Amino acid sequence: MLFTQNKPIAEVLESLGAESNVFLLACNGCAQVCETGGEKALSALEAELQIAGKNLTGRACVDFLCNKVLVATRLSREMDKIEAADSILALTCGIGVQVVSKVVNKVVHPSANTVSLGGLQGLWPSDERCQACGDCVLDYTGGICPIAFCAKGLLNGPCGGAQDGKCEVDPEKDCGWQLIYERLAKIGRLENLKKFHKARDHSRMLPSKDLRETSFYDIEK
Repeated sequence: MLFTQNKPIAEVLESLGAESNVFLLACNGCAQVCETGGEKALSALEAELQIAGKNLTGRACVDFLCNKVLVATRLSREMDKIEAADSILALTCGIGVQVVSKVVNKVVHPSANTVSLGGLQGLWPSDERCQACGDCVLDYTGGICPIAFCAKGLLNGPCGGAQDGKCEVDPEKDCGWQLIYERLAKIGRLENLKKFHKARDHSRMLPSKDLRETSFYDIEK
C-alpha cells in the first residue's frame, strides 16, 4: 500500500493555473483507504474546484488506478469528456498518476502527495515507480518521476554526464530527463522545463505528526 495525503487546495489550484476545464479521476484502492480518493474525496474536491470557477467535464472512479487495463477500459468510455478537458486531476498515489499519464495524452495533475510509512510497500511488476517523496511534481514532468527515473533524483533537468539520451550512472539505461523531455513534447508542455524547482525538502517524505499518531503508522494502536 502507498499512503497518500492531500495537497493543499491552494497548491492544486496553482498547478492547474489557467486551465478551465478539468476531468476528475479517483482511485477506489489505497487512496480511498487514505481518504484521498474514492467517491467521497472526489465529491469534496469537485466542490472546491467549482468554487474556484473550474468547469468539470466529467468524473470517474476506478478500483485501482495503478492497473493499466482497468484504467484504459474505464476511460475508453469517457474519452469525449477527457478530450474536452485541459487536464486530468487524479486522486491517487504517484503510481496511479504515472499510469494515467501513459494511458491518456493529457496533463495529469496529482491531488495528493505520497509519503513513506516505513517498511516494505509491496512489489510493483510494471515500470512505474514511486519513491514516496512527499512532494509530487508529476504534472510538471509529464507523468515520469524525476526522483525514480533519474539516478541522481534531479528536479531541474539532466546532469552534465548524460550522453545521447543515456544515463551517466548506467549507460544501458535511458536518461530520466530525456524521457521527461519526450513526454512533455508529446503533450505540448515543453514550457514546463522553464519552471524552477527548489531543492527537495526530504522531511516531506515523512508522514505528518498527526498521521504518526494514528493506527496507519503504529499498527499496535
